[in-house]
This record gives sequence, structure tokens and C-alpha cells, in this order.
Amino acid sequence: MRTSSPAPTTRGFLNIGILAHVDAGKTSLTERLLFDTGVIDRLGSVDAGTTRTDSGEIERRRGITIRSAVASFTVDGLHVNLIDTPGHSDFIAEVERALGVLDGAVLVLSAVEGVQAQTRVLMKTLRRLGLPTLIFVNKIDRAGARETETLSAIRTRLTPRVIPMNSVHAIGTRDARTLPGSFDDPAFRARAAEALAEDDDALLADLVEDRVPDAGRLRSGLADHTARGLLHPLYFGSAHSGQGVADLLDGIARWLPDRSVSQRGVRPDAFAGSTASAASAESAVPVGTVFAVERGANGEKTAYLRLYSGSLRRRDRVTLHRQGPDGSVGELTVRITALEVVGAPPGADHRLTPGGIARLRGLPGVRVGDRLGPEPAPGSAPGGGSGRRDGKGDGTGDRTGGGSGNPVPRFAPPSLETVVRPRHPEDAPRLYAALAALADQDPLIGTRPLPDGAGTSLLLYGEVQKEIIAATLGEEFGVEAVFEESRTVFRERPTGSGAAYEGIDRHHTPAFWATIGLRVSPGAPGSGVVFRRETELGAIPLGFDRAIEETARRTLQQGLYGWPVTDCVVTLTHSGYASPVSTGTDFRSLTPLVLMRALDEAGTRVYEPCHAYEAEVPADALSAVTGLLAEQGARIRDTVPGHGTWLVKGVLPVRRVAAVERRLPALSRGEGLWWSAPTDDLPCPGTPPVRARTDGDPLNRAAYLRHLGRG
Repeated sequence: MRTSSPAPTTRGFLNIGILAHVDAGKTSLTERLLFDTGVIDRLGSVDAGTTRTDSGEIERRRGITIRSAVASFTVDGLHVNLIDTPGHSDFIAEVERALGVLDGAVLVLSAVEGVQAQTRVLMKTLRRLGLPTLIFVNKIDRAGARETETLSAIRTRLTPRVIPMNSVHAIGTRDARTLPGSFDDPAFRARAAEALAEDDDALLADLVEDRVPDAGRLRSGLADHTARGLLHPLYFGSAHSGQGVADLLDGIARWLPDRSVSQRGVRPDAFAGSTASAASAESAVPVGTVFAVERGANGEKTAYLRLYSGSLRRRDRVTLHRQGPDGSVGELTVRITALEVVGAPPGADHRLTPGGIARLRGLPGVRVGDRLGPEPAPGSAPGGGSGRRDGKGDGTGDRTGGGSGNPVPRFAPPSLETVVRPRHPEDAPRLYAALAALADQDPLIGTRPLPDGAGTSLLLYGEVQKEIIAATLGEEFGVEAVFEESRTVFRERPTGSGAAYEGIDRHHTPAFWATIGLRVSPGAPGSGVVFRRETELGAIPLGFDRAIEETARRTLQQGLYGWPVTDCVVTLTHSGYASPVSTGTDFRSLTPLVLMRALDEAGTRVYEPCHAYEAEVPADALSAVTGLLAEQGARIRDTVPGHGTWLVKGVLPVRRVAAVERRLPALSRGEGLWWSAPTDDLPCPGTPPVRARTDGDPLNRAAYLRHLGRG
């Protein structure tokens, strides 16, 4: 067993995530890593609900990870913060938020089940981000475990760029043992050289000339290729028996790059190479990301923040910035009342430095996705909302930031919506407060009160997430809730340009003491809502100007058909006020009327959320499967023959995915493999679906004025 050093580390910080398809053994591996490094003295069990990272009662009972959890250990002088992420696809946003603060990852899969659907989604995301990744093939001591077949499936369905760092003897039995590869072994050196030569022309030339490089050059090359995301060291093992875990720990310390000094996005290489450089990083403006929020029994919030530059101490006053799903910018200025550096030894000076993660308290309004540092530009991807889609059909977000030092993860917005009501009407206020608290932990659930006490709308990724929210409301907040059947969330995009204007009538008492002119036009794909001005800055007081922009963004949450409007440019063309009678309420009330008239003139088209899919089926089942896909409205974009199989690729409306998943096993005799993930949406054929409005209907002036109490 390795032991965890009680003293402060000298090599710096490494923040890594453990990712996996549900039930691949991710949390069990986390327990084993903590046990083998001396952090815990007894192995916890997922089945018994005694694991270190699944601390919630619901997590313990269901045996799944719901929220990202942080633990830490030390290996070879390196302080490693280990983030255990959810494995179920319904919590992919939680995973991708965690990815935004990682330096590297360990992707876990089972030697029995092999490559599964969520494994592929996660690997695609990791490769897109260029995140250094090790692969751990778990459960080698389980009946049915396979080495050659699993390795072949990884190279075929995940990535061919892997290099096994150990081998297995007696796989599939309780006596399974691993044997680490050695650079002293000529055969291992030859395999490593061949893998590295795929991206190293000089090394390839040496191999052509029968010059096998020495061990030092190969180690250096493997570290470089791993850090650049070009190659993935792979380890076989068992979290249950501990086999192969020592090899994995060695790989974590040896191959994953320590980026606590030279931070991604914070002037790369500017702080690398010396103690003085590290001091420069610490003296810079504090920049960081809140990637998780926990709520204690007394309601107090604990925020987990990854720091990229600068330093933080208890009692520091900080300003956090956030962007809502509509692109509006907000900020929260608070004083840190407690700061605990994750993994710091007892009695240590709790001062957070670059690369570290800390638990912060004293931030009552904090939300997941809040950013410490310079204010993000309006219209850039919100930390807790939808962002740009790449259009390449693999459904993974990109990790492009706002230039303020910490990357902003971008991922597909939820595609399902439900309505929740209290089972007992007198619990309505408590339900609203509970949902607001849950929105702090996951802003993407997008709570939206419905009129006339009809309940609250929630956005979801899947039905398991709904079950977890229901259980959380009951067990943590004491509110029994009823959920309606989930339905698809569509989106609208402008089809043309339109403009509208309403000014202050100087001859009669106006309904609104405000002048507003707005133009609506299509935006670039993936741009969301962009707000621009053709008026002079200062033409109206800043508060009135902000009221127009914030209200415009909120109004576009319900377009002509009631769905959120995206990829839209709103331009303020006219503005005016009458001092001293004009108020912010005038501008907030008039903006929806003017904006919706402009949008009505522009026109919108409704789009349906879709998944990119891949179905691998036996050759004799191809006809039946393609018939099923056509019946469900899928677009088939490619068919690729394999060894006795066909791989079918295409796009499918998200509302049809569950039906295909249910029927595929019967059509393929249980041999079909299915993978899907969010991709670009497509125009809805036929009559567009309509969602009931909750904003007083500014498309109808009379109804809207009655809604405001002015009719």
C-alpha cells in the first residue's frame, strides 16, 4: 500500500476526474485509490452505502453517484484531488461541469460489459477537450471478463490510440493477477515505440531504420503524448481486489501533467519553471470556477471552487459573476467566512493557491457555474446554460472560455420538460423554495413558475433525474411533489428580420413613459441571443438600458409558439425617457410588447432537439432495424459494413430515442449495440407544436395590459 504524505506536497496539485458508464465500478475504484494511499483505513462498499464520496442518503440507497464529490490523496509527492462524477447519462451536465476544472481523467470501463453507450459519450467529450486521459479496465476478476476482446472493442469503438501498460493472468477468475509492463523489456519498448510513432515522424524514421529508442526517450514521449491527449495509457485491474491499482497510481503520478502552475487559459507557460513564476501566479488576480454546491442540514451552502490564478484566504471579499440561460449577466459580492483547502493536513494554513480546490462558506447566493474573476462578456456561453454547438454530430460540448482564465464548459441544454406541483396545496411555498435551492446546485433545471398556480416547469435530461428530484424534495425538504409526464422542449429561430417601435405620446397620457425601438434578425448558428445597440451609450440612464436588455432576454424564453428563441440578434434602435416620470418598470413593461411585434414581423421556425446515433446490428437484422428507424422519423446518414455486422449512423428526434432503445434488442436478438447523444436540432415538419404562454401574452396588447393591471 502507498501511503498519503501528511506534509504539504512539493510537486503541486493535480485535479483528476473518475468517469464511467453507470455500474462500471467508478466509485469502488475511488474507494480503492483512497485506501491504497492511506487516506481511509477501511474500504467502503457501494452496495452497503458506506463509500466516502457517495455521501447523500439517496446516493447510498440507490448505489449511484448524483453529485460530483471531491476527495484527495498524495502519491509520489503530488497532491491529487479526485473528483468522482455521476455515471448515469441523465446527469451528463454534472459531469461536464466537473470536466471544466480537471487537469486529467481516468475513464473506467468493465472487462465484462466492455464499451457501453455512456462510455462512448464520455470518451468523445474527453477527446474533444483534449483532456489527458488514462483508461482503467475494471472487474478483471469477474466471470465473463475478457482481455483481448475488451481491448479490441476499445480500439474499435472508443479510440485506437491506447497503449496497454500491464497484462492479465487468469482473467475472469478470482485469481486474476496483473503484471506491469516494463521499459526494460524489449518487447514492451517495441510496442510503446510503435504507438508513439503514430504521431512522431522522427521516431517513425528510427523504427524504419531498425533503431529502437531507449527507455528514457520512450518515457518522455509517452508523457508528452498523454499530456496532449494523443495517446491513452491503459491499465487492467480490479477495484475489488486491488490488482492493477498500484499500476494506475504510478500512471497518475507519471503520465498526467501537473498543471497547478501553468494553468490552461491563464497565460499558458507564463508561470512555469521556477518558484518565482509560481509566486507570480499567486499574485495575479484570483480566477476560478464554482463547480459544485452542497447544502447542509441547516440550509448553509458549501461551494467547491477550483482556483486558476491568484490566491484566496478566509475573510477575503470576492465578486462572483454568472450568466443565466438567457445570457443576462449577474454578480454576487460576498465575504468568505470559511475556507478549507481540500486535502490540506490538519493545522495547515488554509490558503488556496493556483490549481487547488477549496470548500467555501459564507456565500449564501452562490450557484454552480459562478465564476470568480473578470466579468464575462454578455452573450458568451453561460456557465450554467446552453452554449455553442459544434454541429459535428457527436453531441459533446466544447470547452471554450471567455478569456478570463477558467474554461467554460458548454453542453447541450435539457431536451425534456415537466411540471411539478405539491401534493398538498399548502406546501406550495415550501416547494418553490426547495426548487430554488435545487436550482443553485443545478441551474439547468430552469425553474419557471406557471400562471394561476398551475405549478412550476422544470427542464430535465431524463426520467432518472426526475426520480432523483422527487426523492430529494421528499427526503431533504419534506415536500411531497407530483410530476406530470415529461415532454420535449422545442426551440424557435427567426426566419427573417423585423422591427417595431413605440414612443412616448406627448399629446396624451402614455401607457408607458418609455421610448423603445427594437430590430430582430437571425443570428449565427449556436450564438444564442445577442443584444446590440445602435443608440448612443448614455442616451438613457444605465438602469433603463439594462432593464431593456434583461427583459428582452427574458421575453425570448417564449417565442411566437411559446418556445425559447435562440440564434437571434436583438438590436436597440431607439430609446428615450421623460424625466422625472419614467421608471424602470416602464421599460420592463414596454419591452415585451415592442420585441414580440418585431419578432412577429420577422417570423420564427420551430426546431426539434435530436440525437446523433450509431446502431451496430447483425447483418441479417439490418433491414428490420432500418425499418424501425424510418418508422421513428430517423435520418440515416451512413451505413458501414463490418464483420457480420452493419453500423448505421444518423440523426433521430430525441422524443423517439426511448422507443428505438426499447425495440432494438428484440429486432437484433439482443446483439444490437446502440449509442446516441445530443446533436444539432432540425426543423419540425408539419404544424409546429405550441406551448402555453406564461408571460401575459405580449402578442395580444389588450390581454397583456390586463395582465399588467393596466387594461
